[in-house]
Amino acid sequence: MPTLQFKGKSFVQNHHLAVKFHQLVGVKGKSLTDKVSLHDNLIVQGDNLKALKALLPTYAGKVKCIYIDPPYNTGNEHWTYNDNVNSPMMQEWLGKEVDREDLTRHDKWLCMMMPRLKLLKELLAKDGVIFVSIDDNEQHKLRVLMDEVFGESNFIAQLAVQLNPRGRHLDEFIARTHEHVVIYANDVNRSSTMGGLAKEGAMVEEYDQEDKRGKYRALGLRNRNQSFNPTTRPTLFFPLYVDAATGKVSVEKKGAFKDKVMPVASDGTETCWTWSPKKIIAENELLFATKMKDGTWRVFRKDYLFDEEGNQAETLAKSLWIDKDINNDEGRKALKDLLGESALDFPKSHFLVEKIIKLSTGLDDLILDSFAGSGTTAHAVLKLNKEDGGNRRFILVEMEDYADTITAERVRHVIKGVPKSKNFQEGTGGSFSYFKLGAPIEMEHILHGDRLPSYEELARYVFYTATGEEFNAEDISTDKKKPFIGKSKYYPGGVYLFYEPRMEHLMNTALTLDMARALGKHNNKRRLVFAPMKYLDQDYLDEMRIDYSQLPFEIYKFKG
Repeated sequence: MPTLQFKGKSFVQNHHLAVKFHQLVGVKGKSLTDKVSLHDNLIVQGDNLKALKALLPTYAGKVKCIYIDPPYNTGNEHWTYNDNVNSPMMQEWLGKEVDREDLTRHDKWLCMMMPRLKLLKELLAKDGVIFVSIDDNEQHKLRVLMDEVFGESNFIAQLAVQLNPRGRHLDEFIARTHEHVVIYANDVNRSSTMGGLAKEGAMVEEYDQEDKRGKYRALGLRNRNQSFNPTTRPTLFFPLYVDAATGKVSVEKKGAFKDKVMPVASDGTETCWTWSPKKIIAENELLFATKMKDGTWRVFRKDYLFDEEGNQAETLAKSLWIDKDINNDEGRKALKDLLGESALDFPKSHFLVEKIIKLSTGLDDLILDSFAGSGTTAHAVLKLNKEDGGNRRFILVEMEDYADTITAERVRHVIKGVPKSKNFQEGTGGSFSYFKLGAPIEMEHILHGDRLPSYEELARYVFYTATGEEFNAEDISTDKKKPFIGKSKYYPGGVYLFYEPRMEHLMNTALTLDMARALGKHNNKRRLVFAPMKYLDQDYLDEMRIDYSQLPFEIYKFKG
């Protein structure tokens, strides 16, 4: 597989592993919920690389759909490279605006994208899908980079999405009307990777016939592709028989089924049927034959618009999207209608993101956007939930100062409604919790008693780093004698954390025999216990099925 070489690649290939876990600090006043929770819809303000790492303990492998709209690197976007990578060359890049005169702008963009894509892959579910909007500036490089991160075999498609039907007037030679959406699966072999889209528009008009079951269109049963013929598909070349009085079809010549039909084109070319004899028998009620003017029979199958449960039939999404409501004008109108002004340039239409979500998620799935901008993804999720009763959740990450005043404000208006708005008077309902990226969780800080993390944040950190599994704050016990923080497949007996964010506690707490016994019977299940120190030898720990992990306690050396 071809790989892409760029300045700084050797330094960023594993940079996502070196990014420190940060605390996520809930902001009640900016949230729209009764209880701020990491299991609510989320808006996270802060650097998206650090935020993605901070989300791993709770959401690794849980996100079904990722949609991102990163900087296109046109040279006019005023973005800066801000990842503090341990490289003198890259240290020189920090805080400097990337413009068209920057000869390393493509290298910087790739160095910015690579660690973020790697963390996004860790957050993506096994059957999840990632969609990336991009234009011609970096599209070709993005494809090679995503081949490397997600695997070439997991490439699904590259959509052409018409976002500006009039064309960009600033283009020099060709007025571009479309951008791209690049799609990769985490594992393309998972059966639920992608669904279909409901048939709509002109396609619905094709369903111009109706019976007691509902509207349908008639599709010929003969395969028109002449490369499928008796030689290449011998099992699909066989006679059918028609009852001339009713038009019913059979694979056997019996009774009234006398008129023989073969899969032969009007010019006499032998082709084949699209269905096997077994399927024709099983789905026979969908078939009928019509006598043509030349006296021959033609066999059709009924393709219904709705299935027997009343769900509208789906079709494979096409690679060209030209719907009027997905263009950028719709995005600007919606943002202006909700906030009174088009606060950002080129906001995506929520109809575009809705289409992506419909294509890749179910009613209860999780959607992530780590370049959240104006909050279009949240808008799309909330609108779809209102329409179909779904319980989808969103996670937005936005690093700019407008995370509250634009991103979250738009979501508040979508949820509550805007009385003066033409299109959004009635809110969708819902809630979200607003978090800011807090201080890094660094064990050396505990050594100095500096910036001690809260109990929940340290629990989240040690549980995930020790087990690699999702941490749920609701599992935390309020019993200080039995400070349970969760179970894992490695520690079915539970994980425990003896910790308080106080210097006195850290200097005077150790795992004793009484504390170990207070955890209860182990039932031969392994347990993991975190504590500043222990007064038990290894024989006792083995007997009680405890793996002990020390929190840094050299603090007394500095404070003694």
